[in-house]
Amino acid sequence: MEHEPSTGPGPAGRGAGAGVRYVADAVIPCDGTVPVLRPGAVEVAGDAVVRVGRPGDLRSTAPDMVEITVEGALLPGFVNTHCHSPMTLFRGTGENLPLLRWLHEVLWPREAHLQPDDVYWGMTLAAGELLGFGVTTTCEMYFHEDATADAIVDAGSRALITPGVLQLPGDDGGAAWWEPSLERFSGFHERRHGEAGRIEVGFAAHAAYTVPLAGLVATAAAARARSALFHVHLAETEHEGDDFTAEHGGSVPQVLADAGVLDGRVLAAHSIWLTPDDLGVYADNDVAVAHCPQSNAKLASGIAPLTDFLDRGVRVGLGTDGPASNNDLDLWEEMRLAAMLARLRSGDAGALPAAVALDLATRGAGRALDRPDLGVLAPGAKADMVAISLDDPAFVPLLDDAMLLEHLVWSASSRLVTDVWVAGVPVVVDREHRTVDVARARDEVGRRAARLAGSA
Repeated sequence: MEHEPSTGPGPAGRGAGAGVRYVADAVIPCDGTVPVLRPGAVEVAGDAVVRVGRPGDLRSTAPDMVEITVEGALLPGFVNTHCHSPMTLFRGTGENLPLLRWLHEVLWPREAHLQPDDVYWGMTLAAGELLGFGVTTTCEMYFHEDATADAIVDAGSRALITPGVLQLPGDDGGAAWWEPSLERFSGFHERRHGEAGRIEVGFAAHAAYTVPLAGLVATAAAARARSALFHVHLAETEHEGDDFTAEHGGSVPQVLADAGVLDGRVLAAHSIWLTPDDLGVYADNDVAVAHCPQSNAKLASGIAPLTDFLDRGVRVGLGTDGPASNNDLDLWEEMRLAAMLARLRSGDAGALPAAVALDLATRGAGRALDRPDLGVLAPGAKADMVAISLDDPAFVPLLDDAMLLEHLVWSASSRLVTDVWVAGVPVVVDREHRTVDVARARDEVGRRAARLAGSA
């Protein structure tokens, strides 16, 4: 590959990660216990959080720990549960088309010409964007999985990488065309799962309208055999499952459940067009949902039944989807829109309070990925943290702790992110990237995007 070796932080723990107490004006743990600590402190050793509490309480039992003052509030890093981040290469292409036309006429013909280095730089630019927004973990479904992993490792961010089974234009693999992909993904899992303490590997199949049932069964089985996540697009558009249902005699969720596809760790992206019976299938099989409100709205795909999921105990986390269908990677925007759309759909101005909306970007997203160590500031959690400035009109007036959470969701935004840590290592400091050369990544993606546009 043409890119140079990493200049990023390398393996987790290198840098300011051991024996440090961060003292902030406020700490928002997002762990389901105390909503806000004002002031608060987080103690980090290596790549993990060891204690969270009031500064005085922590100092009294560990007086010799190195202490760093953080101006503003500390939150856990946000978790993006569904993305195709290297698609920064295709941002702004095929605008104003519905999903299926956009895929067939614009996206897939260009993706057929992708090279590994294209994906590396597309992911690198996305990693810079994500980290700048305070998104420390992303769940990726894309091609050229090694290039994706290389970019994540070099950027110092964290990812759950789920390379996807999909046949692009020009591919001809025979009747069981997915088998070579699964063999390659299995090798990828063996080689790179757990790398740098920041790479987790899963398996994905694009969707039931692009992958035959036998391919879905085989992909899910490969994931289960490794206790890995199985990731799939499901019920994104109203009629995408019509042919599948006609062939197999049931709704897509029900047929997949009957075939064993929904056993194990399953993440279903979008999940908009579901019947009450389908919701029951999700709940009965503990299927988690990646909720992508901006992409769904932009493509006019629909509004997912978010409050119904939560009422049924379905695990839900927010996702941005790819930057060609959103068109940014800002999870703060998803958080606010998710709450607004939930209220519109239900006709209830009290639906999805601020604390619940924040949970969808943090703890809820970690739970959706079956990673309770992500999206929280609690003992044993990964030391992925975000500092935001409270010195902004968005936080005025600030009369109590509850108002801090309300302002965080309804009036603050990613523009207030000042510092970001992944695995205890500072990757954004005073709004400056330490691990991603954003200027070079912009140049690389721009040149490669022009080539791909000309080759389609």
